[in-house]
Amino acid sequence: MNAPLASPSLPPAEATASFLGLSSIEITPKQIEKLALLKEKLQPGSRVFIALIDAGDLAGQIEAVRQLKASGFDPVPHVPARFVKDEADLRARIKALAEEGASSMLVLGGGAPEPIGQYDAAIQLLQTGVFQANGVTRIGLAGHPEGNPDITKIHGEAVLVKALKEKQAYLKAHGLEGFIATQFLFEAEPVAQWARMLRAEGIDLPIFVGVPGPATIKTLVKYAAMCGVGNSARFIRKQALNITKLLTVNTPDEFVAGLAQLHYARPELGIAGPHLYPFGGFDKLFDWLAAVKG
Repeated sequence: MNAPLASPSLPPAEATASFLGLSSIEITPKQIEKLALLKEKLQPGSRVFIALIDAGDLAGQIEAVRQLKASGFDPVPHVPARFVKDEADLRARIKALAEEGASSMLVLGGGAPEPIGQYDAAIQLLQTGVFQANGVTRIGLAGHPEGNPDITKIHGEAVLVKALKEKQAYLKAHGLEGFIATQFLFEAEPVAQWARMLRAEGIDLPIFVGVPGPATIKTLVKYAAMCGVGNSARFIRKQALNITKLLTVNTPDEFVAGLAQLHYARPELGIAGPHLYPFGGFDKLFDWLAAVKG
C-alpha cells in the first residue's frame, strides 16, 4: 500500500498519520480468524505478513494466504530456513504459497534452536532458485537494528552485515525486488544509526521497522525477552521493575513520530514504513491507529 510522500515541513501529527499509511501488519495463521476485522480496518492491498511460529502449522499459513488474497490483501508469508526439511519440502511449500496468491515472501533463518532439516540460513533457501521459479518477485529479509542474540553474541555484528550484503547481491543478480523487515524495538535513534551503517556498507534495501502496537508493559517485557530485543527495551524493563506499572498500556506514539521524521526528513536512510505487531491485541492496535490518524 503506497501513500503519497509528505513534505518534511508537514506538522508532526500529519507526518505521523501519513507515515502510518505505509504500514504493514503481522499475524499468525491462527489469527486469520480476525479476517473480518482486518477487512474492516485495513485498506485494500495492505501487506499482511503471516508468521510461522510452529513448524507444524504450515497448512494454516497456506490457508491464511488464501483467505487474505481472496479478501484483497497482499499476503507475505514467513519462510524460516530452520523449519524447512530439504529442497523437496521447500519446493512444495513455495509452490503452495504462490498458488494461493503470495508473490512476496519474508525469507529468514528463523528462531528455532536447531534446524529440523538441512537449512539454517536464509541465503541457503534463496540460492535454490525455488522462489523465482514459482513466480515470487519480492523477497523480504530480516533486519536486526539491535543485533541478533543468537549470532552477534558469538560472531559479532559484522556477520549480520556480511549476510545482508550477500542476500542483497543475490536478489539484485536475479532481478528480485528486496526489502528489510526489522525486529520490533522501541526507539527511533537505534534505527537511524543502524540504517546509516547499512547505507555506508552499500546495503540500500528499503527498511520497514518493527513497531509494537499498544500493549501492557508486562506483555512487552514478555515479547522483548522472547525476541532478544536489546538496548532500546531498557526503558520497558525499568518500568517493569515497578510492579504498579506492569499493567500500564504503552503506546508507540513517540517511536512512530520519530520514524516518520526519519522517513520524510532523511530519505537517504530508506525508512520505508512501520511494520506493526499487534502484541496487545487487534482492538487496541486499531483503536490507537484511528486516534493517531485522526
